[in-house]
Amino acid sequence: MKFVAVTSCPTGIAHTYMAAEALEQAATAAGHEIAVETQGSAGSAPLGGDDIAAADAVVFAADVDVRDRERFADKPQVTAGVKAAINDAAALIEQATAAARSAAATPAESSLEAPAETEAEPAGAPESASSAAEPENAVEARTGAGTRVRQWLMTGVSYMIPFVAAGGILIAIAFLIGGAEIAAVVDGGDFRGVHYDGISDPADLLGEAGIAGVLFKVGSTAFDMLVPVLSGFIAFGMADRPGIAPGIVGGLLASAIGAGFLGGLVSGLLAGFVVMGLKRIRVPRGVAGVMPVVVIPLVACFVVGLLMLVVVGEPIAAAQSGMTDWLAGLSGGTAWLLGGLLGLMMAFDTGGPVNKVAYTFGIAALASGDTVIMAAVMAAGMTPPLGLALATVVRRRLFTRAERDAGKAAWLLGLSFITEGAIPFAAADPLRVIPSLMAGSATTGALVVAFGATSPAPHGGIWVLGLVGSPLLYLVAVAAGMVVTCGCLVAAKSFLGRRERPARQDAQAGAPEHGLIGAQQG
Repeated sequence: MKFVAVTSCPTGIAHTYMAAEALEQAATAAGHEIAVETQGSAGSAPLGGDDIAAADAVVFAADVDVRDRERFADKPQVTAGVKAAINDAAALIEQATAAARSAAATPAESSLEAPAETEAEPAGAPESASSAAEPENAVEARTGAGTRVRQWLMTGVSYMIPFVAAGGILIAIAFLIGGAEIAAVVDGGDFRGVHYDGISDPADLLGEAGIAGVLFKVGSTAFDMLVPVLSGFIAFGMADRPGIAPGIVGGLLASAIGAGFLGGLVSGLLAGFVVMGLKRIRVPRGVAGVMPVVVIPLVACFVVGLLMLVVVGEPIAAAQSGMTDWLAGLSGGTAWLLGGLLGLMMAFDTGGPVNKVAYTFGIAALASGDTVIMAAVMAAGMTPPLGLALATVVRRRLFTRAERDAGKAAWLLGLSFITEGAIPFAAADPLRVIPSLMAGSATTGALVVAFGATSPAPHGGIWVLGLVGSPLLYLVAVAAGMVVTCGCLVAAKSFLGRRERPARQDAQAGAPEHGLIGAQQG
């Protein structure tokens, strides 16, 4: 058979491409052909019309919205998250095969059911316009409610992360060049007993604050967009392009009233639901053309703005303030508990939803000026691949050759703060690997907070070490977590049902590598 697939994850860095590779390998192993479109941060060429037309079924392995999903409206579809594709791509290929055979056996029934995948027309459009349909939601409508909400939220996070990376690193470089007082110099305020009036005219920025001031201003402007972008693209994930304007407006209002990230989440969901409701209204043909461009954004912006300012905004702002005060109270002997908890979350699903919650929390802390939490999150995210890589060196015979090869790549992935480098190990042996990863990352997170190390950069790992405060202690915390991960995993594999097969395979002198890999794949 011939299949097409689309893979997409919130960050678009690792899971997207790992899922694509797993699907390609599984399809080839099953004797099928597959073409995969990776909607990741690096971008990719869209699938050709001929590929889609010739496909027997479509596989969506995505945790966020699939762009231009209507291209596949008449094809049998299998929908799953990217981790399902990474962990068990063969099962998805089997499901796609079954879906294709079922559709071929009952073509009439399939053709009647196919339009149910998408909303057949924009709001108010006549029946004849259904051929130009847009999907009702950017997230597949037939998934469970919990999955849909998670996908909507991850869509917002996905579009927010480039602002985080660009803004955070620019601010970090500004601090490195101009010192910690550069924020007070640009925005005004007190620093170490000196009062700064700030720079109100952007034309004077370079002359009065230098290149460091320019870097800080650009980076802080990017950070100011975090909540609006998060809110706008949550609404986009729910209701496509008509949701962007009311979502961003709601996010701007959330920032203005102090509701922060929590307010951005709520405003995005509100905007999405309001637009989804407006799109269902039937209007005359003459009005239908202006509905998505004028009427829907206009009404939705007003409704969302009214709700944020009058109804939900102030309670959310109070909750956000209370949470911030509670976190600020975690100091001295208790702050390390927060670092340990974030470390556990970073390692629990190695780049999945729980990991993203912890990372988003670190970003929120960074946006409020707390660089210690961001340092703990980044260090804890570096630890899992590094600890696994160390384990493959310390006790080689406990791992297959394929795992040892993955361990070599894990060194670079871990140093670069790509937690997904641990996925091949966690997928193969979750009961022993995941608890070991959590122990190591919790150790690292707790130590970073206890040491008071800081990171104004939200990503980069070892490559932004020059921006990290107390870099030696930061590295000590990462090294300690590596050792804990390695020790726990070696002990678990040695004493809790040791895997003898890899050792026997490696003991066979001259055993061909393809045989080992084939045995591991089996």
